[in-house]
Amino acid sequence: MRTSARDRHHNVMMRLAELAETSQALRTTSSRKAKAQLLADLLVRLSGPEIVPAIGFLLATPRQGAIGVGWATVARLDQRPVGGETPHPADVLGFDALLSEIAVTTGTGSEAARAAQLNLFLAGCEEQEAEFVRRVLVGDARQGALGGVMTDAVARAAEVKPALMRRAVMLRGDLGEAAAIALLRGPEALEAIDLEVGRPIQPMLAATAADVAEALESVGPASVEWKLDGARIQVHIDRSGGAGADPVTIYTRNLNDVTGRLSQVAAVAATFDCRSAVLDGEVLGFFGDENPRAFQDTMSAIGTRPGDEADRPGAGLRPYFFDLMYLDGESLIDRPLRERLGLLQRLAANHVIPQLFTDDPAAAAAHLQQALERGHEGVMVKAADGVYEAGRRGRSWRKIKPVHTLDLVVLAVEWGNGRRQGWLSNLHLGARDPETGDFVMVGKTFKGLTDELLQWQTEQLLAREVERRGHTVYVRPDLVVEIALDGAQSSTRYPGGVALRFARVRGYRPDRDPHDADTLDAVRQLLAGGGRPAD
Repeated sequence: MRTSARDRHHNVMMRLAELAETSQALRTTSSRKAKAQLLADLLVRLSGPEIVPAIGFLLATPRQGAIGVGWATVARLDQRPVGGETPHPADVLGFDALLSEIAVTTGTGSEAARAAQLNLFLAGCEEQEAEFVRRVLVGDARQGALGGVMTDAVARAAEVKPALMRRAVMLRGDLGEAAAIALLRGPEALEAIDLEVGRPIQPMLAATAADVAEALESVGPASVEWKLDGARIQVHIDRSGGAGADPVTIYTRNLNDVTGRLSQVAAVAATFDCRSAVLDGEVLGFFGDENPRAFQDTMSAIGTRPGDEADRPGAGLRPYFFDLMYLDGESLIDRPLRERLGLLQRLAANHVIPQLFTDDPAAAAAHLQQALERGHEGVMVKAADGVYEAGRRGRSWRKIKPVHTLDLVVLAVEWGNGRRQGWLSNLHLGARDPETGDFVMVGKTFKGLTDELLQWQTEQLLAREVERRGHTVYVRPDLVVEIALDGAQSSTRYPGGVALRFARVRGYRPDRDPHDADTLDAVRQLLAGGGRPAD
């Protein structure tokens, strides 16, 4: 049995004041290492049941998920007790219990009932605690303590290697759960975590390269694969349930279960000859037999439900797989890509993305040209001997696209004028600072927005509102937008010292996690000559 500082505090419930004080300290600390230490000092004082909810509160992502309380409701809260009831205590477990109650408060009059519950709770809070509660409710962390910083903090608190902790988070698919295992059971339990069929893992991501020659020089002999502009899927096949049980489950890049929306894809996977498997791939729509649809069209098709225009969910979408992480009882993530792809070809031959093993830049360039001629984005260049680094933007995967694009996060948005009156229009775009974990503004744009996108982003961003100043609406930084641009330039206007040139919206990517957004370093690489701007 592990002993730690936690054992001396297991009967002391932690008040929200301690989380609020730590959150405030994080907001005034720029060093990633210092942020991790602040969090670690707090984590070791939590009791076992407090670990998961406390981590969710500090990341402003409660374990209950969306509970039907938006910025407008929170702005009206006044901390007045209602009806003489006894509020939940203003501690971690009390707040967690409150959110669980609110999450199931639905129906006629539910908005007023939720507000009454919150006012009652806030009446028992000190002002700093109340402010912390409000920020958690609207998802406003704004402290730079994103998942990566929290993962480092858990490793410190649990006295385990950061790499082991990161791997456990990736394979578990849930930071809170992995943290509880680390803090309560130690490194041996973390080491035992492996890929499980039915539990989605965070997908491996790719770094960028200027061209195929640069990518091959970096990774060596590689699989060069067409890069499709589809929606990432992770397919789990498990036939252990016996006759009548559905063997296929499909998850998105964000680990959401969309099996019911992709029945045709599930039907394809159900034909694969295996007892169990986990596959990584894309789902894509087409015009006719050849021309791929835009990402937004694919996402719309995923949203199709029975009774809609298309008779079956996901009608017209095709799956294309590019990796195999598990097969018939064996995890493959630590085996070389060449071996994994060999097994994938035997399992799903007619549904594998076109690929070419080569170390020849000319052959790779020809493969890229074929992809572009078929209407796809570009190619991926993946080291032939590379392992599957779940959740990492690994160096062994490189993406090459002729058009510069970045995945950035919306930090705020301004109301439009003229023909855009009444719509949220001008986006404030942020890149992730790898040193601090904060999102740093790198530019604005209102270009590339159709009327349909303006309507969609207005609805989505108002639902994420955390503050309003004049004509600017500040939002939770959790919506990723793909931006096309002509490059970057040095700038004293923005805190990162760099700004986007001729940025325009290519499309929203709600399937992508903001923690995986492009970094300041990726923006700086687009400066003339690359690297950091001169002082």
